[in-house]
Amino acid sequence: MIVIAHLSDTHLDGSQRATDRTKAVLDHLNSLPYDLDAVLVTGDIADHGLPAEYRLARELLDTRHPLLLLPGNHDERSAFRVGLLGEEPSTGPVNQLHVGQALAVALCDSTIPGQDDGYLDDETLGWLDKALGSVEVPTLVAFHHPPVLVQVPYLDGLRQFGGERLAELTDRHPHIAGFLCGHAHLGAVTTFGGRPLAIAPGVVSTARLPWESRPHPDAHVHHDLPPALAFHVLDGTGRLTTHIRSC
Repeated sequence: MIVIAHLSDTHLDGSQRATDRTKAVLDHLNSLPYDLDAVLVTGDIADHGLPAEYRLARELLDTRHPLLLLPGNHDERSAFRVGLLGEEPSTGPVNQLHVGQALAVALCDSTIPGQDDGYLDDETLGWLDKALGSVEVPTLVAFHHPPVLVQVPYLDGLRQFGGERLAELTDRHPHIAGFLCGHAHLGAVTTFGGRPLAIAPGVVSTARLPWESRPHPDAHVHHDLPPALAFHVLDGTGRLTTHIRSC
């Protein structure tokens, strides 16, 4: 059994509120009695993509569990690379493949610099196709933007577009066990390309559903709900089960 903790959208901006909410999630993970196979953070780690925000993120995301990080639309690729991955600055897509004995995780950069919506460009799709062809173990594919409608209109306008290209690629790789993403600030599970797709809750805030919205300037977001994360369990049959936990 493989267990992965999945959090997203910490939006660290130096404020005490964002810091405390991120710390609450990591305190929960670091207090667990067992080691996790990975902790995955699916983007919008920093709120403005500033070096100082990534220094704070590196401090707050310190954990004994293996840590996997990918960027979101609030992140800046070069600063992300330098501050969190220890790489040289570059504005190209931040794509990474992590391979273990029983699981691989492909981290795809769905960001479009300067925009809030997402898209897997040809470079990233080509990289993903090659990466998937290089492994035989069950593989989770992660990115920031959901490639599906989540039935929240303002979020659906900021989703990952061009999903039909990813679905076509998925058909060629039956060992894809599922897709993981963030961006929506809500915990949700659906399907994409015939595979499970799980969206992590937001750490910094929680999106309101259309039937929860109220006519005021902050109608789209709950700020008073606790931070939350998802735990994904992959069993020996390749079945993916997701649990949501508030912290």
